[in-house]
Amino acid sequence: MHRHIALQKIIDLGSFSKAAEALGYTQSSISQMISSLEDELSIKLLYRSRVGVKLTLEGADLYPFIQRSILQYQAMQQKVNEIKGLETGVIRVGTISSITCHWMPQLIKEFQALYPNVQFILHQGDYSSIQEWIKAGAVDFGFITPPAVTGLQTITIKEGSMLAVLPSNHKLASQSTVNLHEIVNEPFILLEEGHFSEPMEAFHVCNLEPNIKFRMHDDYAIMTMVEAGLGISVLAELVLRRTNYNIVSLPVDPPVIRTLAIGYKDKNSLPIASKYFIEYLLSNIEKLP
Repeated sequence: MHRHIALQKIIDLGSFSKAAEALGYTQSSISQMISSLEDELSIKLLYRSRVGVKLTLEGADLYPFIQRSILQYQAMQQKVNEIKGLETGVIRVGTISSITCHWMPQLIKEFQALYPNVQFILHQGDYSSIQEWIKAGAVDFGFITPPAVTGLQTITIKEGSMLAVLPSNHKLASQSTVNLHEIVNEPFILLEEGHFSEPMEAFHVCNLEPNIKFRMHDDYAIMTMVEAGLGISVLAELVLRRTNYNIVSLPVDPPVIRTLAIGYKDKNSLPIASKYFIEYLLSNIEKLP
């Protein structure tokens, strides 16, 4: 195949010496490669003239096949590199706590069944920190919400409800839904998600300003504080699925919706293992809670 590539470079540049320089060979070794190829094929491929090097008539007939063989070889090499990348790949993901707990374990387990040597590094943060990690290259991609990011490519995965979370003995706990107006003056525990918060957006759309008493990064710590009667909160339904806290979760009116997406700088520059993982995730969206 090196002889075919040498021939292609000679045709492209019109010169043995320029081809040798471009490929890092001596001129004599390039000449020997072409002689060897001509001997093997029993066809004269090139002739030299005062204006440079050109294909013979027979060479011109054969050249499209040689070009195709080079393309196939390069495609094979690319696939080899992909396989090697999946053998030794590390996938670095920026993730929020509900995704870490309720999506990643199953996704990682199934993906590693296909590619056992791929390793995962999870960086848990909020919409702002994950966005910065992606832009700085600290993670390959991350889970974010599209309204919270700028300058990134995003693929929306799912929408999910957010629910009001109350102590079980709260005066509103027996209702089927709670209105934002009913809870606006309650002590509110805000899940700190950086510069963007779905509950805060929902309050502001209704021209309401909640009575924020605590700001916390951890959904589970918030549930503990709600259980202790220190306030109420609005959290993603996803994170409320497997809890044994003595709390009540109710739909909110008007509904508070969270859109989850994958964000990255540029799909073409993603490491191959991360590309494969994103493709796997997108083909298994229906399985995700």
